[in-house]
Amino acid sequence: MRFAPSPTGPLHIGGVRTALYNYLFAKKHGGDFILRNEDIDQGRFVPGAEEYIIELLRWCGIDFNEGVGMGGTHEPYRQSERKEMYRQYADLLIENGYAYYAFDTAEELDAVRKQFEAEKKIFQLIAVSRYDSTNMHLAFSLAIL
Repeated sequence: MRFAPSPTGPLHIGGVRTALYNYLFAKKHGGDFILRNEDIDQGRFVPGAEEYIIELLRWCGIDFNEGVGMGGTHEPYRQSERKEMYRQYADLLIENGYAYYAFDTAEELDAVRKQFEAEKKIFQLIAVSRYDSTNMHLAFSLAIL
């Protein structure tokens, strides 16, 4: 089992509960407990949060077999260090027509979010045309607020 907190600040009690459940499940079934940090949102990254999470888990008696600062057979343990691994699969999905590049700007996405909030919609199905230099695609995405 793995636990993958985001190092964007202190670990809250819900995160500790999730870590504990995953730890207990892994141990009951003879498995390992792995710590992998979801650090891809660099804009929200908090220096020292990664160390704090490790220290808090250890203080709670939740020891991991592999992870950040410890090493192991499933490295790397920071999502930001796994980009190239993910890139090859993303490229394969795009090449086979199962994914597409999105060219929405942050401002366009923010405007859509604000519209959903104003309309008090939780789920919204959006039809968006995408251009990839050879075809026009109609893509549907589910926005969840």
